[in-house]
This record gives sequence, C-alpha cells and structure tokens, in this order.
Amino acid sequence: MRVFVLLSLLIALFFAPLSSQAAPGDALTIPSAVQIQPADLAAMFKSGSSPTILQVGFSVLYQQAHIPNAQYAGPGNSDDGLANLKKHVDALPRDKLLVIYCGCCPWERCPNIAAAYKQLTTMGFTQVKVLYLASNFGADWVDKGYPVTRGG
Repeated sequence: MRVFVLLSLLIALFFAPLSSQAAPGDALTIPSAVQIQPADLAAMFKSGSSPTILQVGFSVLYQQAHIPNAQYAGPGNSDDGLANLKKHVDALPRDKLLVIYCGCCPWERCPNIAAAYKQLTTMGFTQVKVLYLASNFGADWVDKGYPVTRGG
C-alpha cells in the first residue's frame, strides 16, 4: 500500500503543471543583448535621459537603497509580485524603454529577474533592458558610487 501511495505521488508530481515563475539560475537565460551594464545606466542618468526603472526584488532591499526614481514593482518570484509588476506597466506604451533590476544576490542565483523579464516580454514590451548586477546591488551599484536613494 505504501508503495502505491508513493508511486501515485510521484506520478502526480511528474504531471503537475510547472510554475510560471523563474527559478534561481534562470537569469542565465536572459539574452545578453537586453542586459545593460551599471556604468551604461549611470551614464544615461548623467545625460539626462532616464528610462522607467522598476525594482523587481524584495521590498526590504528597495527600502534600504534603490536607484533614484525607481519604482518598487514587487518580487518576480511570486504571483503577487508579478501582478504588481503588471499593474505598474499595464498602461505604458509597449515600445517604452523599461529597465528592470533586482540585485538581491549573484546574477546566477537571482530568483526574481528572469520571471519579471518574461512577464514584460509576454505583455508585448519590446524595449526591456535588464540591469546586469553580477554580485548584488550593493557591490555592483552602491559601492561603485552610482546614484542611490535611501529609504522607501
């Protein structure tokens, strides 16, 4: 009987629908052509052309420090976060330049960025850039002296 229950459970797990969210490591699937380096985004600020910037990581990180004028859009690793992201951008033109970032952890382990990128591209946004933060927001943005707003 125990074997039957275990076998049934394994079969159910095998055929269960996969989550629509990205898993840690999925950031590695984001095309390099849509990645923007911190120095390049900082240069956009200096030139006066600043795109819509959305932080798609955890709220505690946003409250500690974030890119000036960035909007907190919710973590990409949850359905609520993706719904919040959708709400933030739904009325925007689909060809508007959007920059998303997380920076919670090393790029290859980020649980948020790939799902947020997928959400935006699925919605038809054609000018989505993903800020490449190799280590984390602190090391790759704050410690480099790029502009920061502290507090929520």
